[in-house]
Amino acid sequence: MRPLKIIVLAKQVPDTRNVGTDAMKPDGTVNRGKLPVIFNPDDLHALELALNIKDRIPGTEVTILTMGPKRAADIIREGYYRGADNGIMISDKRFGGADTLATSYTLVKGIQKLSPYDLILGGRQAIDGDTAQVGPQCADKLKIPQITYVDEIISFSDNEIIAKRRLEKGVETVSSPFPCLMTVHESSPVCRSRHAKNVMKFKYARTGTELKSKTTDELTRTLHEKRPYLTIPEWGVEDIDAEMEKIGLAGSPTKVKSVESIVLTSDENKILSDSDGDIEMMIKELIENHTIG
Repeated sequence: MRPLKIIVLAKQVPDTRNVGTDAMKPDGTVNRGKLPVIFNPDDLHALELALNIKDRIPGTEVTILTMGPKRAADIIREGYYRGADNGIMISDKRFGGADTLATSYTLVKGIQKLSPYDLILGGRQAIDGDTAQVGPQCADKLKIPQITYVDEIISFSDNEIIAKRRLEKGVETVSSPFPCLMTVHESSPVCRSRHAKNVMKFKYARTGTELKSKTTDELTRTLHEKRPYLTIPEWGVEDIDAEMEKIGLAGSPTKVKSVESIVLTSDENKILSDSDGDIEMMIKELIENHTIG
């Protein structure tokens, strides 16, 4: 089996699993300063799938591609620590405000610059938007086959890959020629932990923007001069030859009318037993206040 060239689409997202009352600003926008940022969980599953293929096919190369603000370089470093070979940072203020259409266009321009490739992997969806649209839109723009909800890679040959999809009412086995794009379901294996040797090797990896920061010490700059692999490539609008009318707000037809933060609180508590009477009473109350039914 020949080595594969795999691109993993990854995103840094606000940790929406821990949203409090201060997570939204008065104008209805997300108060990102109050939310910690994390590696999108589904994308970690995609990374593990890529690394598993790398384990099975010697010589396979895994590249992390992420789009986001400067601090999203943490995603690249995290990918390195877990076993990725390369990382590319797409970052430019002009990409800001992108919806799924503009995001997929930008990512596709980056993917095309990395061509040729065999396989593109990404999480099923990001927890900040939950649209599950970016992966399929990328496949459509690239005009390549796609397999969504991938749970497991069953087998592969030089020209074909066979995967298992996790569906609502069962599983489905699907084959696709190369190149293809897959979105990975959360039921797939969790991503492996950081490897100590990789952490030691890449802990000083920085983008060009980070190297220019006043907070970067001389040791880091010196190491980058001696070890070019520590410099994370950073691509802007001109680097990927993007059209201005298709990126950022200009390329985003989706407009958010309003956002409301709803935090559920409990004013009173009831202790119920497992008796039929208590259960019936609880169901009636839930139906009456429209919680269910």
